[in-house]
Order: sequence, then structure tokens, then C-alpha cells
Amino acid sequence: MAAISLRSVTKTYGDSGPIILRNVDLEIENHEFCVFLGPSGCGKSTLLRIIAGLEDPSSGEIAIGGQRVNEVAPAQRGVAMVFQSYALFPHMTVAENIGFGLKIAKTPPAEIQRRVNEAAAILQLDSLLDRKPKSLSGGQRQRVAIGRAIVREPGVFLFDEPLSNLDATLRGKTRLEIARIHAHFAQASTIYVTHDQIEAMTLADKIVLLNAGSNVEQFGSVAQVGAPLELYHHPNSRFVAGFIGSPQMNFLDASVVDIHHDGVGVRLTSSNEYVSTRQSSVNLTVGQSVTLGIRPEHLGMVDPGIPQTADSVLNRTISLVERLGEQTYLHCNDAEGGQASSSLMVKVQGNSAARPNDKIQMLVPAQHCHLFTADGRAVPQLQ
Repeated sequence: MAAISLRSVTKTYGDSGPIILRNVDLEIENHEFCVFLGPSGCGKSTLLRIIAGLEDPSSGEIAIGGQRVNEVAPAQRGVAMVFQSYALFPHMTVAENIGFGLKIAKTPPAEIQRRVNEAAAILQLDSLLDRKPKSLSGGQRQRVAIGRAIVREPGVFLFDEPLSNLDATLRGKTRLEIARIHAHFAQASTIYVTHDQIEAMTLADKIVLLNAGSNVEQFGSVAQVGAPLELYHHPNSRFVAGFIGSPQMNFLDASVVDIHHDGVGVRLTSSNEYVSTRQSSVNLTVGQSVTLGIRPEHLGMVDPGIPQTADSVLNRTISLVERLGEQTYLHCNDAEGGQASSSLMVKVQGNSAARPNDKIQMLVPAQHCHLFTADGRAVPQLQ
């Protein structure tokens, strides 16, 4: 079993240094693929290194497989780490690079060969075992680095931004390789660090989204933990809502104007337009300032030639069109010119005929609206 448990893990540098991690409590189940996601400087790599034993926590407890490992040396923790840099020995062949750690551990040569051959088969490196790193592509080198971890047969795989040095095509291919490797090792857990939410959303069973800067002091280091779609559909703060989803959620300043049994009505500060939401009225009062959030893909364009009677219709003027083939993004301002704080991005079909300066109407579905209070916390949705 390779379940991982963190209890009140805190990391600071020096007595008066910055708090990098604050009171991290986390449970990672056996064979779970957990992704540490967050902006630069949020402590995700530091947390990974603490689990690996490469750094010590300032306080708190780390357990792997039910055993406390705070005082256990990295080599004895049953973990294998793949770094951002490949760190391959240029004078060694692929086979020698993969088996180097086993050789240092004085593993019998026959066992080394068996494990190297198994790892090469998993990673489709069979025909490259006699080559040296200089004759490999970036993706092949990364697979060799992963093979070096596989041969140790660890209980926990730790990946520290392993795809950062690859181009977009190789990132996609290697991401699939990592998912396949995780599925192959039925007893091993995987922790994967990235700042790329696409990697997080496509790979993770569980995402741990970490804060940075002042958010750590206000909310703690962990902003939210959950399945990818849970964070997407039910963010617990404006920070989470803005970080998860590409393109980013639209945010509009508003104020509460009415509260009723099936939701909350708000009026946009910049355009005075009314939007009905399905949010709970708990701890909200009429006149309270809030932020309305709506994702670009949830805004629906309506035909401006057909009169609309629905409350939540926004009038906008297109300022910029981004055509990406499969989809098109429309950047829109208030119909009257508006403010930057009232701009919206809308995701529409790739064959849209929309052009800059076109006037459009958008329907805002109440069930897809999010509200955030002044301190950034999400207002719960009605069940």
C-alpha cells in the first residue's frame, strides 16, 4: 500500500522568513493520481520534495503506507522522483542510465537487466537501449528519466513538472505515456506537480490547488482539493474559479438587488443589467457588493433580431475575434463602450460569422452563474 498522509505540514525558511506552506492536511489514497497545481511560488514543488525527503518540513507529519517517514532517508521511503531536467549521464547508454540506480544499490546484474528490459518495454524504448542521450529526442530522453524511476518499483511516483522542457506535441504524447504508466502499476500512487491546468484536468483523479502570496495568509496553502470537474463546476473561491478553466472565467462587479426562494438577483455595476442566479441567499443582504462569475462556454448567443423577454440578457459589442478552428472566442465590451471591468469573453462555434463591432446579445443561464463575496469566497449554489 502506498497511501500518503500529510498532517499540518508547514514550511518556512528561517525564523522570520516567508511561509511557503501553511498547515497542509492531505490524504492521497493508494493508486490515486494526485496533481499539485498552482501558480509559480505557491509551494507545490516544495511540498513534493518534502514528501520525497529532499526537504524537511518546519512542522507537521508525513506518513507513507501508514508509517511516519519524517526521519526516514529519501532512499528508504519507497518513492521514485522524475525531475523537470532529464539529468541523464551523457556517456552512458539508455540501458545504463535506466539501470544506474540499481547498480549503485548493488542489485545483481541479471535482476538489473530484467528490470531495465521490462521498463523499456513499457516505455517503448526497446530499440533504443544501446543509444546515448545525445542521439535521442526530448520526448525519448524524458521517457528514459521515467524508466530510471520505474525500475526501482516504488510505491510512489513523484513527477516535478516533467513536461516543461517539451514542445506542445511531445507534451501531449508524453502525458498519455504517464497516464498509461500509472494504470500499469496497480499498487503505486502518483503525485504530479504542474502549473498547467490542462495536464491537471486530463491526468488527475484528485487535484490539490495551492495558493500563493497573500492568499496563503487568508485561506491557507491549499485552496481546494477535489476531482477535476468538482473544482471546475463548484469552485469554493474566486481564486479557484479563475485558475481552473481555459479561457478564464469572466468576473463582473455587481450588487445584490433581490433575494427569493429559488436564487439571488444581482445588478451589474458597469451596465446596470440584471442577472438572475441560482445561488443561496445565506449570509447575503440586498445592496451587498458581490462578483458575478460566468464561464465563456456557458454564455449563449441569441439572435438580436428576436425580442428577448428573459431577465438575464446582456447586450455587448464585439471588440476582438479569435478564430481557433474548432471554436471562436469573442471579446466583448458594453454596448455603450463600457469599462474594462465589464468586458466579457464568449466561446462560440468555430464557424461563427461574428466580426468586430457587431452588436450581440448573450443569455446568462442562472444555473451556471457563480457569486463571490468581497473576501473572495464562493456563495453556495442551491441544491
